[in-house]
Amino acid sequence: MTGHRREGSARTDRAGLHTDLYELRMVDSYLQRGMTAPATFSLFIRPAAARPWYVALGVHRLLELLETFRFGPAEIAYLRTLGFGEPTLSWLAAFEPSGEVWAVPDGAVVLAQEPIVEITAPLPVAQLLETAAINLVQYPTAVATKAARCALAAQGRRLADFGLRRAHGLETGAEAAMAAFVGGGFATSNVEAGRRWKIPVTGTMAHSYIQAFTDERDAFHAFAADHPDHSTLLVDTYDTIKGVSRAVDATAQLRAHGQRLRGVRLDSGDLGELSRQARKLLNDAGLDDTQIIASGGLDEYRIHELVAQAAPIDAFGIGSALTTSSDHPALDIVYKLVAYDQRPVAKFSGIKSTLPGRKQVFRTGDDPTDDVLSVHDADETGQRLLAPVWRDGKPLRAFHLTQTRDHAVSQLDALPTDWQRPPYLDDPPLPRLGTDLEWLNQQVRRAAFE
Repeated sequence: MTGHRREGSARTDRAGLHTDLYELRMVDSYLQRGMTAPATFSLFIRPAAARPWYVALGVHRLLELLETFRFGPAEIAYLRTLGFGEPTLSWLAAFEPSGEVWAVPDGAVVLAQEPIVEITAPLPVAQLLETAAINLVQYPTAVATKAARCALAAQGRRLADFGLRRAHGLETGAEAAMAAFVGGGFATSNVEAGRRWKIPVTGTMAHSYIQAFTDERDAFHAFAADHPDHSTLLVDTYDTIKGVSRAVDATAQLRAHGQRLRGVRLDSGDLGELSRQARKLLNDAGLDDTQIIASGGLDEYRIHELVAQAAPIDAFGIGSALTTSSDHPALDIVYKLVAYDQRPVAKFSGIKSTLPGRKQVFRTGDDPTDDVLSVHDADETGQRLLAPVWRDGKPLRAFHLTQTRDHAVSQLDALPTDWQRPPYLDDPPLPRLGTDLEWLNQQVRRAAFE
């Protein structure tokens, strides 16, 4: 039997081709014209009513990328087939990122227009990083923000990520579990994410397990015998309330192993009413400490409704809505040139206009309600959110998942109540522009239209 090469299998450990072709076209032109002076690009999210605030995440991914964003022989050979000349190919073959990166802390709550990252480097270097930088910050920020909205709506009830099976790829599922944990989740069903990130893992059975037995009672008793210390039983395969009663009957099997019924999971139907009936059955059986977990098409809006109804639900499992951020699956995140060769620049094109110059966000207090956005070296009061995180190949800040989560949760808890839960703000709040930035913007605009 003769073998054949599978297309798409020739991956390398160099990440330089993770970019758009037009980035390379611009770099080629910059190099031919000697345009290599320092440039600053600002990465931020444009305003959207669907998200009045964001949990910024992914800066650590960008720093990891800078360690591998290179072009080896295979990459150079491919670029040669695209028509790039030898001078540019030689520059790319010797490419190593340089310059500096300033960023807000991973887990920081930010507003639209506030830079999450600013990169200052020779123009071709900074330009080449655009596509990857947007990619690495956009997705974890979207999921962490979605998880935070769900966690705030749950008002102290636990939240678990159940979304791996509908994530857009296996690696995306692991990234989503990490981001959901930062946003306030307590566990994930994703075993690889648990191994990689030391996130608590959770999970017991699916409906197929129940169906594999001829009787639901037998399924519960078998599972209780085989996994007495993980005894959360899925009760809605047939009749939910009968399922709860049968789960109660399985407690004798658990007691024989010195264990208890830890929980029942409701995955369909009127979760509010079913949870009340389930709670009564459990309490009447003396199982006051047995928890009720709800799942099945949940998001922050449905969770808010259930909490407002005082549904006796102790934890929520969130799937597709979380890992796809289904109501707002892509953030309008951009990476814009704001200065080149000591000259502040801006784009003046309606709602896509930008602000010129390197910037800083100044925050007074624990939440962003009074944030001021100004130029990098402005004399404003408050904490400066952006700090140097990388310089000429050297990372200046390490990533610690638990610390990042704690930072996010503390900031989320400090948000005004009407920012935390539905109905959300009608208009996205924006930072106030500092006097220095307003003046600079006027000067650059005047020069652009002369």
